[in-house]
Amino acid sequence: MPEMRSLTNSDLITLWERGSGMHPLDRGLLVLNTAFPDSRVQVADWILGQRNQALLELHCSLFGARLQAWAVCESCGEKMEFTLNARGFLQQSNAAGEDATVEFNGQTFRLPTSRDLAAASRQADVEQAAMKLIELCSRNAGGSHRSNVKQWTSEDLEQVGDKMALADPLAEIRLAIACPACESESVETVDVTSFLWAKIEGCAKRLLWEVHTIASAYGWTESEVLALGPTRRARYVEMAQA
Repeated sequence: MPEMRSLTNSDLITLWERGSGMHPLDRGLLVLNTAFPDSRVQVADWILGQRNQALLELHCSLFGARLQAWAVCESCGEKMEFTLNARGFLQQSNAAGEDATVEFNGQTFRLPTSRDLAAASRQADVEQAAMKLIELCSRNAGGSHRSNVKQWTSEDLEQVGDKMALADPLAEIRLAIACPACESESVETVDVTSFLWAKIEGCAKRLLWEVHTIASAYGWTESEVLALGPTRRARYVEMAQA
């Protein structure tokens, strides 16, 4: 993993401004490109587990390890709220490495990246998306493998997906949850990008409100307000509102 730079308050506001209208997949890449500005680093080509690891580490660095989550029980409609620990997910390190491959039906496949996921997401349905992802990840010589993949069953595609998930455990983080009301169990996917983006959005809006409040009272510029530490900035807001 290349070295990650610290993001400033100004960075967070700019990220929120630029990413507000983006697809969630593109938001994640925008954040990573900001945190890893080295032009030699192609974050879109990181395997998904490496991408999620970097996003989790960035969340811990900026906002701490606590993730507030909620889900709705499919059986009874109960809203379930729970707290997750990002550092616990980080312990599921990618033991296979970014160059790992999986074997199935006599063929070899690399692990998928954000670039692959973006291409697959443009397909008409889930099965076609899975098929597109498998085709893109094929490492077999020539083009004959494509017609073979198209003849695969849904079970074949699922088995390849399971092998990829085992090789890259952070690519898709899934949790088994028991409903406290009806005790039925469900499996939920943890969308790392959404957790981090929600924090960035909330932080950016709060910072802009603080800039507005202090600038209105003292005539300072945005950069001057953001240069203040959080404790001093909060005190100025209190005095401006007094």
